[in-house]
Amino acid sequence: MRILLTGGCGFIGSAVVRHLIGATAHQVLNVDAMTYAASSETVEAVSGSDRYRFAHVDIADGAALDGLFTSFEPDAVMHLAAESHVDRSIDGPGVFIQTNVVGTYTLLESARKYWMKLSGEARKTFRFHHISTDEVFGALEHGDPPFTETTPYDPRSPYSASKAASDHLVRAWFHTYGLPTFVTNTTNNYGVWHFPEKLIPLVTINAIEGKELPVYGKGDNIRDWLFVEDHAEALVKAVERGEPGETYAIGARQPRTNLDVVKTICSVLDELAPDAAGPRERLIRYVADRPGHDFKYEIDPTHAETALGWKAKHDFESGIRRTVQWYLDNRGWWEAIRARRYTGQRLGQG
Repeated sequence: MRILLTGGCGFIGSAVVRHLIGATAHQVLNVDAMTYAASSETVEAVSGSDRYRFAHVDIADGAALDGLFTSFEPDAVMHLAAESHVDRSIDGPGVFIQTNVVGTYTLLESARKYWMKLSGEARKTFRFHHISTDEVFGALEHGDPPFTETTPYDPRSPYSASKAASDHLVRAWFHTYGLPTFVTNTTNNYGVWHFPEKLIPLVTINAIEGKELPVYGKGDNIRDWLFVEDHAEALVKAVERGEPGETYAIGARQPRTNLDVVKTICSVLDELAPDAAGPRERLIRYVADRPGHDFKYEIDPTHAETALGWKAKHDFESGIRRTVQWYLDNRGWWEAIRARRYTGQRLGQG
Protein backbone atom coordinates (compact mmCIF):
# COMPACT_ATOMS: atom_id res chain seq x y z
CA MET A 1 0.00 0.00 0.00
CA ARG A 2 1.17 3.53 -0.81
CA ILE A 3 0.27 5.83 2.07
CA LEU A 4 0.33 9.63 1.99
CA LEU A 5 0.73 10.54 5.66
CA THR A 6 0.47 14.08 6.99
CA GLY A 7 2.29 15.27 10.11
CA GLY A 8 4.83 12.46 10.07
CA CYS A 9 7.51 14.45 11.90
CA GLY A 10 5.23 15.09 14.87
CA PHE A 11 4.85 12.95 17.96
CA ILE A 12 2.16 10.46 16.90
CA GLY A 13 2.83 10.79 13.17
CA SER A 14 6.49 9.86 13.53
CA ALA A 15 5.55 6.79 15.59
CA VAL A 16 3.27 5.72 12.74
CA VAL A 17 6.02 6.32 10.17
CA ARG A 18 8.49 4.27 12.20
CA HIS A 19 5.97 1.45 12.52
CA LEU A 20 5.04 1.52 8.83
CA ILE A 21 8.64 1.34 7.67
CA GLY A 22 9.87 -0.96 10.43
CA ALA A 23 7.04 -3.48 10.65
CA THR A 24 5.17 -3.47 7.30
CA ALA A 25 5.88 -3.45 3.56
CA HIS A 26 3.93 -0.23 2.91
CA GLN A 27 5.41 2.80 1.17
CA VAL A 28 5.14 6.20 2.90
CA LEU A 29 5.13 9.79 1.71
CA ASN A 30 5.54 11.94 4.83
CA VAL A 31 3.99 15.39 4.29
CA ASP A 32 4.91 17.87 7.03
CA ALA A 33 5.07 21.66 7.30
CA MET A 34 7.79 21.35 9.98
CA THR A 35 6.21 23.76 12.46
CA TYR A 36 7.58 24.30 15.98
CA ALA A 37 6.82 20.82 17.38
CA ALA A 38 8.07 18.84 14.36
CA SER A 39 11.46 17.12 14.41
CA SER A 40 13.24 15.39 11.55
CA GLU A 41 15.16 13.37 14.15
CA THR A 42 11.99 11.44 15.00
CA VAL A 43 12.11 9.62 11.64
CA GLU A 44 15.86 9.62 11.12
CA ALA A 45 16.11 5.89 11.84
CA VAL A 46 13.87 5.02 8.86
CA SER A 47 14.57 7.92 6.50
CA GLY A 48 17.11 5.90 4.52
CA SER A 49 14.52 3.31 3.49
CA ASP A 50 13.63 3.15 -0.20
CA ARG A 51 10.00 2.94 0.94
CA TYR A 52 10.13 6.36 2.61
CA ARG A 53 9.80 9.82 1.04
CA PHE A 54 9.43 13.27 2.57
CA ALA A 55 7.70 16.44 1.32
CA HIS A 56 8.01 19.77 3.16
CA VAL A 57 4.45 20.95 2.42
CA ASP A 58 1.71 22.72 4.38
CA ILE A 59 -1.63 20.89 4.18
CA ALA A 60 -3.36 24.22 3.52
CA ASP A 61 -1.43 24.50 0.21
CA GLY A 62 -3.87 22.90 -2.22
CA ALA A 63 -1.70 23.22 -5.32
CA ALA A 64 1.24 21.52 -3.62
CA LEU A 65 -1.02 18.74 -2.34
CA ASP A 66 -2.49 18.20 -5.83
CA GLY A 67 1.04 17.70 -7.13
CA LEU A 68 1.83 15.16 -4.42
CA PHE A 69 -1.29 13.13 -5.13
CA THR A 70 -0.46 13.09 -8.84
CA SER A 71 3.18 12.09 -8.41
CA PHE A 72 2.88 9.64 -5.50
CA GLU A 73 -0.47 8.03 -6.45
CA PRO A 74 -1.41 6.94 -2.92
CA ASP A 75 -3.75 4.08 -2.05
CA ALA A 76 -4.63 5.74 1.25
CA VAL A 77 -4.27 8.95 3.25
CA MET A 78 -3.47 9.00 6.95
CA HIS A 79 -4.17 12.51 8.20
CA LEU A 80 -2.33 13.28 11.44
CA ALA A 81 -1.15 16.85 10.80
CA ALA A 82 -2.68 19.13 13.43
CA GLU A 83 -2.01 21.75 16.04
CA SER A 84 -2.65 19.77 19.20
CA HIS A 85 -1.80 21.59 22.44
CA VAL A 86 -4.86 22.84 24.35
CA ASP A 87 -2.86 25.49 26.23
CA ARG A 88 -1.53 26.98 22.99
CA SER A 89 -5.05 27.02 21.54
CA ILE A 90 -6.17 29.16 24.48
CA ASP A 91 -3.37 31.65 23.85
CA GLY A 92 -3.73 31.71 20.05
CA PRO A 93 -6.69 29.88 18.47
CA GLY A 94 -6.21 31.20 14.93
CA VAL A 95 -3.49 28.77 13.88
CA PHE A 96 -5.64 25.87 15.14
CA ILE A 97 -8.49 26.92 12.85
CA GLN A 98 -6.10 27.39 9.92
CA THR A 99 -4.37 24.03 10.24
CA ASN A 100 -7.03 21.78 11.72
CA VAL A 101 -10.06 23.12 9.84
CA VAL A 102 -8.81 24.85 6.68
CA GLY A 103 -5.97 22.38 6.28
CA THR A 104 -8.27 19.37 6.64
CA TYR A 105 -10.71 20.87 4.11
CA THR A 106 -7.87 21.48 1.64
CA LEU A 107 -6.55 17.93 2.05
CA LEU A 108 -10.03 16.47 1.61
CA GLU A 109 -10.51 18.37 -1.63
CA SER A 110 -7.16 17.27 -3.04
CA ALA A 111 -7.93 13.69 -2.04
CA ARG A 112 -11.41 13.89 -3.59
CA LYS A 113 -10.12 15.23 -6.91
CA TYR A 114 -7.53 12.46 -7.03
CA TRP A 115 -9.99 9.74 -6.00
CA MET A 116 -12.54 10.76 -8.64
CA LYS A 117 -9.97 10.03 -11.35
CA LEU A 118 -9.37 6.51 -10.06
CA SER A 119 -11.24 3.54 -11.45
CA GLY A 120 -11.90 -0.09 -10.68
CA GLU A 121 -10.26 -1.65 -7.65
CA ALA A 122 -8.09 1.41 -6.93
CA ARG A 123 -11.18 3.58 -6.51
CA LYS A 124 -12.98 0.95 -4.43
CA THR A 125 -10.15 0.32 -1.98
CA PHE A 126 -8.92 3.93 -1.51
CA ARG A 127 -9.19 5.18 2.08
CA PHE A 128 -8.96 8.57 3.81
CA HIS A 129 -8.14 7.95 7.47
CA HIS A 130 -8.60 10.96 9.74
CA ILE A 131 -6.91 10.73 13.14
CA SER A 132 -8.67 12.68 15.91
CA THR A 133 -9.04 13.01 19.67
CA ASP A 134 -11.47 12.07 22.44
CA GLU A 135 -11.55 15.74 23.47
CA VAL A 136 -14.22 16.37 20.82
CA PHE A 137 -16.67 14.57 23.13
CA GLY A 138 -16.33 17.10 25.96
CA ALA A 139 -15.83 16.16 29.59
CA LEU A 140 -16.88 13.23 31.76
CA GLU A 141 -17.76 13.51 35.44
CA HIS A 142 -17.32 10.97 38.24
CA GLY A 143 -19.43 7.90 37.47
CA ASP A 144 -19.96 8.67 33.78
CA PRO A 145 -19.31 5.78 31.39
CA PRO A 146 -16.33 6.16 29.01
CA PHE A 147 -16.69 7.72 25.57
CA THR A 148 -17.66 5.45 22.68
CA GLU A 149 -18.05 5.93 18.93
CA THR A 150 -21.61 7.19 19.47
CA THR A 151 -20.93 9.77 22.21
CA PRO A 152 -22.36 13.18 21.20
CA TYR A 153 -19.86 15.92 20.44
CA ASP A 154 -19.37 18.67 23.03
CA PRO A 155 -15.95 20.31 22.52
CA ARG A 156 -14.89 22.82 25.17
CA SER A 157 -11.55 24.33 24.04
CA PRO A 158 -10.43 26.01 20.81
CA TYR A 159 -8.31 22.93 20.12
CA SER A 160 -11.10 20.40 20.59
CA ALA A 161 -13.55 22.59 18.67
CA SER A 162 -11.16 22.73 15.71
CA LYS A 163 -10.76 18.94 15.79
CA ALA A 164 -14.52 18.46 16.04
CA ALA A 165 -14.94 20.66 12.98
CA SER A 166 -12.40 18.59 11.05
CA ASP A 167 -14.15 15.35 12.08
CA HIS A 168 -17.44 16.72 10.75
CA LEU A 169 -15.83 17.78 7.47
CA VAL A 170 -14.38 14.29 6.98
CA ARG A 171 -17.76 12.66 7.55
CA ALA A 172 -19.50 15.21 5.33
CA TRP A 173 -17.15 14.39 2.43
CA PHE A 174 -18.13 10.73 2.85
CA HIS A 175 -21.87 11.37 2.94
CA THR A 176 -21.97 14.10 0.29
CA TYR A 177 -19.30 13.04 -2.20
CA GLY A 178 -18.82 9.36 -1.40
CA LEU A 179 -15.13 9.83 -0.56
CA PRO A 180 -14.27 6.68 1.45
CA THR A 181 -13.33 8.34 4.74
CA PHE A 182 -13.32 7.10 8.32
CA VAL A 183 -12.31 8.57 11.69
CA THR A 184 -10.36 7.31 14.68
CA ASN A 185 -10.58 9.09 18.04
CA THR A 186 -8.01 8.42 20.72
CA THR A 187 -7.09 9.21 24.31
CA ASN A 188 -4.02 11.07 25.58
CA ASN A 189 -0.85 9.61 24.05
CA TYR A 190 2.55 9.51 25.74
CA GLY A 191 5.93 8.00 24.95
CA VAL A 192 9.23 8.71 23.20
CA TRP A 193 9.94 11.82 21.09
CA HIS A 194 7.11 13.78 22.76
CA PHE A 195 7.58 17.56 22.48
CA PRO A 196 8.31 18.93 25.98
CA GLU A 197 5.23 21.15 26.35
CA LYS A 198 2.80 18.32 27.26
CA LEU A 199 2.30 17.05 30.81
CA ILE A 200 4.39 13.86 30.83
CA PRO A 201 7.50 15.12 28.97
CA LEU A 202 7.37 18.49 30.77
CA VAL A 203 7.22 16.89 34.21
CA THR A 204 9.82 14.26 33.30
CA ILE A 205 12.32 16.83 32.05
CA ASN A 206 11.68 19.23 34.93
CA ALA A 207 12.16 16.38 37.40
CA ILE A 208 15.42 15.33 35.73
CA GLU A 209 16.64 18.92 36.04
CA GLY A 210 15.40 19.37 39.61
CA LYS A 211 12.90 22.08 38.65
CA GLU A 212 9.37 22.61 39.97
CA LEU A 213 6.67 20.23 38.74
CA PRO A 214 3.52 22.28 38.02
CA VAL A 215 0.18 20.55 38.65
CA TYR A 216 -3.00 22.35 37.59
CA GLY A 217 -5.58 22.90 40.34
CA LYS A 218 -5.68 19.95 42.74
CA GLY A 219 -4.33 17.50 40.18
CA ASP A 220 -7.58 15.51 40.22
CA ASN A 221 -8.37 15.83 36.50
CA ILE A 222 -8.37 12.38 34.90
CA ARG A 223 -6.99 11.29 31.53
CA ASP A 224 -6.94 7.89 29.83
CA TRP A 225 -3.34 7.17 28.73
CA LEU A 226 -2.20 5.25 25.62
CA PHE A 227 1.43 4.48 24.81
CA VAL A 228 2.18 6.04 21.42
CA GLU A 229 3.66 2.90 19.86
CA ASP A 230 0.49 0.97 20.71
CA HIS A 231 -1.54 3.74 19.08
CA ALA A 232 0.66 3.64 15.97
CA GLU A 233 0.02 -0.08 15.61
CA ALA A 234 -3.73 0.49 15.94
CA LEU A 235 -3.71 3.25 13.33
CA VAL A 236 -1.91 1.07 10.80
CA LYS A 237 -4.40 -1.74 11.37
CA ALA A 238 -7.16 0.84 10.89
CA VAL A 239 -5.87 2.05 7.52
CA GLU A 240 -5.53 -1.57 6.43
CA ARG A 241 -8.98 -2.67 7.64
CA GLY A 242 -11.08 0.44 8.21
CA GLU A 243 -14.47 0.72 6.54
CA PRO A 244 -15.78 3.94 4.95
CA GLY A 245 -18.13 5.88 7.20
CA GLU A 246 -16.90 4.11 10.35
CA THR A 247 -15.53 5.47 13.60
CA TYR A 248 -13.05 3.66 15.83
CA ALA A 249 -12.41 4.82 19.42
CA ILE A 250 -8.88 3.75 20.37
CA GLY A 251 -7.72 3.53 23.98
CA ALA A 252 -5.87 1.43 26.53
CA ARG A 253 -8.18 1.49 29.57
CA GLN A 254 -5.52 3.25 31.69
CA PRO A 255 -7.17 6.28 33.39
CA ARG A 256 -5.07 8.19 35.93
CA THR A 257 -5.40 11.52 37.72
CA ASN A 258 -2.81 14.10 36.70
CA LEU A 259 -1.39 13.97 40.22
CA ASP A 260 -1.03 10.18 40.00
CA VAL A 261 0.80 10.61 36.70
CA VAL A 262 3.24 13.12 38.19
CA LYS A 263 3.87 10.98 41.27
CA THR A 264 4.49 7.90 39.10
CA ILE A 265 7.07 9.80 37.04
CA CYS A 266 8.76 10.92 40.27
CA SER A 267 8.85 7.38 41.62
CA VAL A 268 10.31 5.90 38.41
CA LEU A 269 12.94 8.64 38.17
CA ASP A 270 13.89 8.22 41.83
CA GLU A 271 14.60 4.58 41.04
CA LEU A 272 16.39 5.06 37.70
CA ALA A 273 18.32 8.24 38.56
CA PRO A 274 18.26 9.01 42.29
CA ASP A 275 18.53 12.68 43.25
CA ALA A 276 20.89 13.48 46.10
CA ALA A 277 18.48 16.20 47.24
CA GLY A 278 15.78 13.65 47.96
CA PRO A 279 12.56 12.19 46.45
CA ARG A 280 11.29 14.27 43.55
CA GLU A 281 7.75 14.59 44.90
CA ARG A 282 9.18 17.48 46.88
CA LEU A 283 9.20 19.45 43.59
CA ILE A 284 5.42 19.29 43.04
CA ARG A 285 3.75 22.71 43.01
CA TYR A 286 0.01 23.27 42.64
CA VAL A 287 -0.70 26.15 40.22
CA ALA A 288 -3.80 27.99 39.00
CA ASP A 289 -5.95 25.73 36.86
CA ARG A 290 -6.25 25.99 33.08
CA PRO A 291 -9.32 28.00 31.90
CA GLY A 292 -12.18 25.61 31.11
CA HIS A 293 -10.19 22.53 32.16
CA ASP A 294 -12.22 19.40 31.29
CA PHE A 295 -12.45 17.06 34.27
CA LYS A 296 -12.13 13.62 32.69
CA TYR A 297 -11.57 11.84 29.37
CA GLU A 298 -11.79 8.06 28.99
CA ILE A 299 -12.50 5.78 26.03
CA ASP A 300 -14.13 2.36 25.79
CA PRO A 301 -12.08 0.75 22.96
CA THR A 302 -14.15 -2.45 22.68
CA HIS A 303 -15.38 -1.78 19.13
CA ALA A 304 -11.92 -0.85 17.83
CA GLU A 305 -10.29 -3.85 19.51
CA THR A 306 -12.80 -6.22 17.88
CA ALA A 307 -12.96 -4.60 14.44
CA LEU A 308 -9.22 -4.03 14.07
CA GLY A 309 -7.91 -7.11 15.87
CA TRP A 310 -5.82 -4.92 18.14
CA LYS A 311 -5.25 -4.36 21.83
CA ALA A 312 -2.79 -2.08 23.64
CA LYS A 313 0.29 -3.95 24.82
CA HIS A 314 1.52 -1.51 27.47
CA ASP A 315 -0.08 -0.77 30.80
CA PHE A 316 0.67 2.69 32.16
CA GLU A 317 3.44 1.58 34.52
CA SER A 318 5.46 -0.23 31.83
CA GLY A 319 4.87 2.52 29.30
CA ILE A 320 5.91 5.32 31.64
CA ARG A 321 9.05 3.43 32.61
CA ARG A 322 10.09 3.17 28.95
CA THR A 323 9.27 6.85 28.46
CA VAL A 324 11.24 8.11 31.45
CA GLN A 325 14.24 5.97 30.50
CA TRP A 326 14.14 7.38 26.97
CA TYR A 327 14.26 10.97 28.24
CA LEU A 328 17.19 10.06 30.47
CA ASP A 329 19.00 8.53 27.49
CA ASN A 330 18.21 11.33 25.01
CA ARG A 331 19.04 14.55 26.81
CA GLY A 332 20.63 16.04 23.71
CA TRP A 333 17.31 16.08 21.84
CA TRP A 334 15.22 17.81 24.49
CA GLU A 335 17.99 20.08 25.72
CA ALA A 336 18.27 21.53 22.21
CA ILE A 337 14.51 22.15 22.17
CA ARG A 338 14.67 23.81 25.59
CA ALA A 339 17.46 26.05 24.35
CA ARG A 340 15.85 27.13 21.08
CA ARG A 341 12.10 26.51 20.92
CA TYR A 342 10.40 26.00 24.29
CA THR A 343 11.95 26.72 27.67
CA GLY A 344 9.22 25.10 29.77
CA GLN A 345 7.25 28.27 30.45
CA ARG A 346 3.56 28.16 31.47
CA LEU A 347 1.12 28.36 28.54
CA GLY A 348 -2.66 28.64 28.30
CA GLN A 349 -3.54 31.23 30.90
CA GLY A 350 -5.73 33.11 28.45
